[in-house]
Amino acid sequence: MEKKQFKSESKRLMDLMINSIYTNKEIFLRELISNASDAIDKVYYKTLTDKDKTFNKEDYYIRIHPNKDNDTGIGMTAEELEDNLGTIAKSGSSDFKNDQEMEEDFDIIGQFGVGFYSAFMVADKVEVETKALDADQACLWVSEGADGYTIEPGTRKTHGSKITLHLKENTEDNNYDDYLEPYRIRHLVEHYSNFISYPIKMVEEKSRVKEETKDSENPEYETYLADDVLNSMIPIWRKNKNELTDEDYNNFYHDKRLGFDAPLAHVHLSIEGAMSYKAILYIPGQAPFDYYTRDYEKGLELYSNGVLIMEKCSELLPDYFSFVKGVVDSEDISLNISREMLQQDRQLRLISRKIDTRISEELKKMLANDRETYEKFFKAFGNQIKVGTYDKWGQDKDKLQDFLLFYSSKEGKMVTLKEYVERMPEEQKYIYYATGSSVSQLEKLPQVSIIKNKDYEILYLTETIDEFVTQTLRQYDEKEFRSVSSQNLGLEAPEENEPDEAAETSETDEKLLAKMKDLIGEEVVKVKTTAHLKDDVAYLSTEGDLSIEMEMTLNTMPQGGDVKAKKVLEINKNHPVYEKLRSFYETDEDQFALYTELLYNQARLIAGLPLDDVVAFTKNISKLM
Repeated sequence: MEKKQFKSESKRLMDLMINSIYTNKEIFLRELISNASDAIDKVYYKTLTDKDKTFNKEDYYIRIHPNKDNDTGIGMTAEELEDNLGTIAKSGSSDFKNDQEMEEDFDIIGQFGVGFYSAFMVADKVEVETKALDADQACLWVSEGADGYTIEPGTRKTHGSKITLHLKENTEDNNYDDYLEPYRIRHLVEHYSNFISYPIKMVEEKSRVKEETKDSENPEYETYLADDVLNSMIPIWRKNKNELTDEDYNNFYHDKRLGFDAPLAHVHLSIEGAMSYKAILYIPGQAPFDYYTRDYEKGLELYSNGVLIMEKCSELLPDYFSFVKGVVDSEDISLNISREMLQQDRQLRLISRKIDTRISEELKKMLANDRETYEKFFKAFGNQIKVGTYDKWGQDKDKLQDFLLFYSSKEGKMVTLKEYVERMPEEQKYIYYATGSSVSQLEKLPQVSIIKNKDYEILYLTETIDEFVTQTLRQYDEKEFRSVSSQNLGLEAPEENEPDEAAETSETDEKLLAKMKDLIGEEVVKVKTTAHLKDDVAYLSTEGDLSIEMEMTLNTMPQGGDVKAKKVLEINKNHPVYEKLRSFYETDEDQFALYTELLYNQARLIAGLPLDDVVAFTKNISKLM
């Protein structure tokens, strides 16, 4: 029998197919099943235009046998075999769709003509026996790869096709016999083709008691072959929302292994129009163990007409919503020839924008109507929202700022920025915040007491990234953020009609403070007195945008260098210790130096900064004792 050559540069294209286009050999089964589904669809479409033909869906199925691959589709003539299987990258499905001038809601999965040839990744010989819907004669197409193919008469009596793969010999790297195991086939079907709309059956060997020995004490068993349906066919996202309960959604969440927790909320989308798709999205209840690591991969499962294309399509989610789990299914997305990668086009961006909007709406609804659940969400994923505010130079900060929660000194719980601003007294100029490792530590800071003495609310920022957020936001509702450690707190004098602080600083005080600055050196840019402290003797404030907390954060980062905030030592001019300093300045230079060093080191400890010489500090305390 004469061997025919492929109509394309077959050897080069076949090598490209096996080694480059597909990255995973197991994809072959998905492609063959998709082609089989297409074949059945074609029968259905034919019956829509031919009154003499009927379509009974129950008669159509796809069957898998350990050595056989059946379907009951439309079949092909010898001419169609040569056209479709004799030309790599020639798609019969695509031509059929164009010829029929189908409406948009009729979809043929395979439109690139290369999926069938993925079979050669696992097989060294492929046979296709097929009989077209109206043909009298069946045909048998046989190929062993790029060398070509033969076509001869077949023996099939009914329309449809049977594909037989002769698997390659096992190698050290690949165990091709694995694809003959029922458990392996079942897994691949459930993973990639679970929502194909026709039954996918597999012939399995089973055991049963022989009828004639049922009632005996020693029953005998026999083996038999039977079909098992492997796929569920109707995905939950194609069902009407009114038919589904919260339990249905939660079961799907767990069945798809999207998480072991109970999701906090779900969103069911069914979009029709220029871009049609369906989706089910979940907001998880807890973060995966690797969520805040480089190993975590965001993304939604992406289907094309029920066929899994990508397990994690990252393009569908912005980074700040990377915690969202779920599935998206569209008949309109443009795929590349291998289906494993998407073309970066307008369609993906349209879906992504809609998902972004709907997740935002769901979070706003949760924040407004179910505060306890929202706080649980924020505990798990709040840091990701915070990162989103300053990521990409803060381009999404206006969108995300209303999702932020911070602990309030006045409320004793987490509050939004909107809630804080609505409670601000008319004379309050700034949104005050304090940064530290814990709420209990922040409560004791001298600079916190200054703001509390004015009965102003303070936001306690206890996460490392919090100050990056305030630096990016700059303001909220035209109210500027101001650290309680800032030298300029925008406060009036502590007592009404009190004289200006600078005016009451004597010439002696000026010299005293200048001497303290000389003793401390470049570690501070200034030493000054303050009238705002009550019980505390001193603390470190800062000039400029760089705070002490930001200094510590930046210096712990790789390549952080030696960043220094402009520190100001502020001393309570009404404290007894300051009176001691005054007396020592005039009478005892050594004691003045000792007190200066102790005050500065005390202020460093309160600010969370390390001491340069702990031993010297303890010796200085001993001198006072």
